[in-house]
Amino acid sequence: MGSLEKDTATYDNDFPILYDPRPDDGSLPAFMVSTTRGFLPRMEPIVTLPSEFDPLESILQRMPVKTASGEPGLLAQGKGLLGEAVHKELPDLTEFVDKYRHDLPLMNALYRDYSFLASAYLLEPCHERFVKGEEYGLGRQVLPANVARPIAKCAEICEFKPFMEYAGSYALFNYRLVDPSLGFSFSDPSNVRLIRAFENGLDPTSSEAGFVLVHIDMVRHSGPLVAGAVASLDLCRSALSSSSTTNPVTRLHVSTRQSLNMSLSHMLAALKKVNATMETMWKRSKPNEYTSFRTFIFGIKSQSMFPNGVVYEGLPGSEGKPLSFRGESGANDSMIPLMDNFLQIPMPDTPLTKILEDFRSYRPSNHRAFLEWVKRGSEEAGLRRWALALDGTDNMTEEERDEVKRSRSLWIQMLNQVREFRWRHWCFAREYILKQTSHPTATGGSPIVTWLPNQLQAVLGDMVGLYERMGGDEAGGLGEECKDIMELVRRQDVTLKKEVMKFCEERGVPRA
Repeated sequence: MGSLEKDTATYDNDFPILYDPRPDDGSLPAFMVSTTRGFLPRMEPIVTLPSEFDPLESILQRMPVKTASGEPGLLAQGKGLLGEAVHKELPDLTEFVDKYRHDLPLMNALYRDYSFLASAYLLEPCHERFVKGEEYGLGRQVLPANVARPIAKCAEICEFKPFMEYAGSYALFNYRLVDPSLGFSFSDPSNVRLIRAFENGLDPTSSEAGFVLVHIDMVRHSGPLVAGAVASLDLCRSALSSSSTTNPVTRLHVSTRQSLNMSLSHMLAALKKVNATMETMWKRSKPNEYTSFRTFIFGIKSQSMFPNGVVYEGLPGSEGKPLSFRGESGANDSMIPLMDNFLQIPMPDTPLTKILEDFRSYRPSNHRAFLEWVKRGSEEAGLRRWALALDGTDNMTEEERDEVKRSRSLWIQMLNQVREFRWRHWCFAREYILKQTSHPTATGGSPIVTWLPNQLQAVLGDMVGLYERMGGDEAGGLGEECKDIMELVRRQDVTLKKEVMKFCEERGVPRA
């Protein structure tokens, strides 16, 4: 149901990357990887639903704690008013979902809106307890048919889970441009606003809006990551297929190596923009305000609010059995997983990595297929070994060696950007969550103390091992910039281990 697994084996050397995102084509899914928009939807998200969905629209507009007019909404009353409205006012509109099923971007908009309603309905009791200073307790354990059936239908058509996801719902398909001619202008006042919100997010200056808008702002820089990954793989395959030397991995024509370095440079520049945007989270979304809207983005799986899952009423074939899905999480974004696969960063064989692998199914199917295509292509072509000349440079000219040194430096710098991203994500978890709440799991159901360090330590370890394999600081190494990076990596590894140990001891959590 939803997020159907795609057979990526059909994609050999070529993946159907969009160079023209075709924003007016309703026959294509809203999310298709492109060199221009990267992992953003290929068109601006649909805001207005057909009139048949006016009952849904009415509830969603009245739902937030603070509505667009500034008045208190259904979730502000503390009396279960949203649940009451769902039961009394909302008909089952599944037949109209079927009516418009051939308009895939509209299906995505309906999926977004029903997932907002489903999460708010299920977690409304938890929110009401939270604002009283109590534990979350139990959420509603049954999703009524008038929500369950249409969200399941939309999810099936769009290939999502029938629960809120990061890209298809909460973040990347949840913005509108006040003035389309101004595009992505986030200056004050921001030209980008949320379409749906739980708490105060319809106010663009709120922490809820800031939290989502920073993610959108980051992903708008992802186009060069897609283009660079594709170009680098093409160069690798072309060089290896045309080489007539006995050691094709190390022998590269200088112009090919220069083209590779150009692609890596563009990817590095994009990663720096992503990280610079990520850093703005501190001022755009306050740490002490995050938990007030976080309640609504929890999932079902591995959460105390839903110990037995949730029954989706009225689904054919479900036989009333509870379902369980992970919650919305920025960890489901595709940018850093792309870099993991492209750079071939090895992850440890741990239960925490299994959670990382499970998160893969909570992305748009086209994103998943592209990430798998890059992973397989990088491994089969030996991209890392080829790009870094790991078999040696003895047979190269001085000019070729200089270009190899540049490739290696760029590679370390790109790994460093992945490290910086993951370190900042850990800092967010520390300041926004660990210091604000004792709840043991993140919104996606991962252990809050140990999961992010699992991936961060993998990157730190890979950087140290790879740097030493390429000669370390000997004979000048890869330059002062890389030397400084590696000094930071070694210090950060020590700091991270101390911080994780501290939080594990404070919370009684076993260290991974």
